[in-house]
Amino acid sequence: MPEQSVQDRLRKAVDANFDSEVAFLTELVRFPSLRGREAPLQDWVARQMAARGYAVDRFTIAETPLEAHPKAAPMVEVDPAGSVQVVATHRAKDPTGRSLILQGHIDVVPEGPKEMWTHPPYAGVVRDGWLYGRGANDMKAGVACMIFAMDALREAGLEPAADVHIQTVTEEESTGNGALATLARGYRAEACLIPEPTGHTITRAHTGTLWFRVRVRGVPVHVAQAQTGTNAILSAMHIIQALQQHTKVVNEAARSDRWYAEIQDPIKFNPGIIRGGDWASSTPAWCEVDCRIGLLPSTEVADAMAAVERCIQDSRAGDTFLANNPPEVIWHGFQADGFVQEPGTEAEAVLAAAHQSVFQAPMEARITTAVNDTRYYGRYYDMPALCYGPSGEGNHGFDERTNLDSLRKTTLTIASFIADWCGVREIAR
Repeated sequence: MPEQSVQDRLRKAVDANFDSEVAFLTELVRFPSLRGREAPLQDWVARQMAARGYAVDRFTIAETPLEAHPKAAPMVEVDPAGSVQVVATHRAKDPTGRSLILQGHIDVVPEGPKEMWTHPPYAGVVRDGWLYGRGANDMKAGVACMIFAMDALREAGLEPAADVHIQTVTEEESTGNGALATLARGYRAEACLIPEPTGHTITRAHTGTLWFRVRVRGVPVHVAQAQTGTNAILSAMHIIQALQQHTKVVNEAARSDRWYAEIQDPIKFNPGIIRGGDWASSTPAWCEVDCRIGLLPSTEVADAMAAVERCIQDSRAGDTFLANNPPEVIWHGFQADGFVQEPGTEAEAVLAAAHQSVFQAPMEARITTAVNDTRYYGRYYDMPALCYGPSGEGNHGFDERTNLDSLRKTTLTIASFIADWCGVREIAR
């Protein structure tokens, strides 16, 4: 924990900048930064960081050697040349502290029917201590925290005594390739902090994620003679039921896992998108289902993929048409490992002390059944990867919102962490 005088200076700086931070977050939310449409927001962020005096690197996934990386995932209907990443760097003169990556994603998931929101999803409405909007909590609040934590140091007359790379990335919600692109471009540090909305807990472990599409074909006939044709939608439903049963078996095995034994049904399967058929009075000749399934950190991605393919292959025996007409399985999007940030790192101890100083309570750990970007930094590049951020509600749902009191306290926690981890110097006035 930084000395008390530094802590007091940071607290005053966070408070002084807080209205600006809320306005900044509101502007972030007003950009509908859906997959493939993030560039306008990233350009705005790049300008904001350049105005703060950072060295700004704006680049696309296509400009990095990502295709050669074994952990790159197949992109989903997105041109890598349009997927923009931003890295803003504070370079310390004669660095004496420990370097740091602060990283947050700015891509958001679709908002669904807008009429089902209380407030328009991209309006950035502030009410009763909450800021509403798609991406407000997941994870634009965390992005605001990390940027304004650095602002707080400057406002307090301080600067980190080590290099700090502030990264805003895309593709977190579909592949993770944005984070991987920053590493492929060469950015490294002695620790990484990703302020996902964890409710002021540290993520001890996250599951992996696979995305795949099941494509079924059929024989269309007039529904009056339905018995003479096939129904691709019903065949797809048969496969979905088989995958549900497969998930039950995997969850039973998870009861002996070191980290997930106490988590009920940690492996989640979801048929998330379905398309099929051409006419209500014709049996459908085609159906496609986009699915997501999780995997434990102890499971290899290739093994989980093979198990899904075996399940689909075995399910054919229970469907007359599928028995002679195998469905197609297309792997796209996430092929993400799970990750465990083992306790005991110095970086976690520093973060825990910063949390304690702000919240006057110990920092708790959580086990999550969703994926985040820490796997790249911790599992593949061997740096402490801390996932810790603010509190809110409604991720991926209607009326997503982030708590503004939490935003303030988390910003101070991150500022305190930076001060202790990187060390600080007085800025010459």
